[in-house]
Amino acid sequence: MRLTLNAALLLFSLSLSAFCLWAASHSAWYWALAAVWFFALINNMPFAIMHEAVHGVASRSAWGNRIIGVVAGWAFPTSFLLQRRAHLNHHDNNRTDGELYDYYLPHQPKWLRNVWLYGGNLLGLYYFCVVLGNAIWLVAWRFYRSDFFVKKLGPALGFGSQIPELIKLPPLAVWCELALAFGYQALLFWLLDLNVWGYVACLWAFGLHWSALQYVNHAWTRRDVRNGAWNLRVLPVSRWLALNYYCHLAHHQHPAAPWYELPSLVDDQPRPTFWRIYFSLWRHGVRPAPPMGAPADVAFVFPLASTTPTGR
Repeated sequence: MRLTLNAALLLFSLSLSAFCLWAASHSAWYWALAAVWFFALINNMPFAIMHEAVHGVASRSAWGNRIIGVVAGWAFPTSFLLQRRAHLNHHDNNRTDGELYDYYLPHQPKWLRNVWLYGGNLLGLYYFCVVLGNAIWLVAWRFYRSDFFVKKLGPALGFGSQIPELIKLPPLAVWCELALAFGYQALLFWLLDLNVWGYVACLWAFGLHWSALQYVNHAWTRRDVRNGAWNLRVLPVSRWLALNYYCHLAHHQHPAAPWYELPSLVDDQPRPTFWRIYFSLWRHGVRPAPPMGAPADVAFVFPLASTTPTGR
């Protein structure tokens, strides 16, 4: 049942994403603009399904998880093995010094951290950096095992803590998954006769959405590995298209729960809207980091509230 549901949603979302790509390349400008906007939303569903597979809950069998995770990665495009390792590292290091984008540490230049926040998380470059990194692995995987990357470039890009685990992955298996993912994108481009502008516009819109979503879920939250996330309030249609990805605190507290159980696991902690957190990042940029264990900055997120809202 679980595999059937997720497989059906995956085929549904891949089909709609492909249609949006076609419409963005072949329709009048107003329909193309609508297609670009909807692509930014619907293309997150395959990522959410891959996220389920990462945690082993897309299917009750290991092979079912692997297959659905690999195919879901084609929409990004990425490798399931890479994504699984990176995401599980995120669960281990959430809100630690190695995973802060809303704050800066005493030894970090504030201006540089703002470049990463605005350019990476808010302008979509985070997504394109991941895709570029995947493309580099595809053509030169040994680069990721070089001293230059392991000791200099990787740490400078902010994911030095993940490198020891990433280089343990089987390179041929990762390469095959990436080849399938980029091959799927190339096949779409050819079969649908896409043009570069429509294709890039869709990817950029998705990149803006995906890059922001990865950190709006965590910005200004408690500096706690398990509880450093929000259960954000969004429109029901947005929550459904993202398969409850916005119930992110519930997910971090119950990572083995499938997406359809998350709403029932949302606690009574404050629930800001997605847009309140999103615009607060644009407005304020990075701030000095509080110590590990510091509570969520609720007063900063709800500056005009007389009482702490629950979002219920």
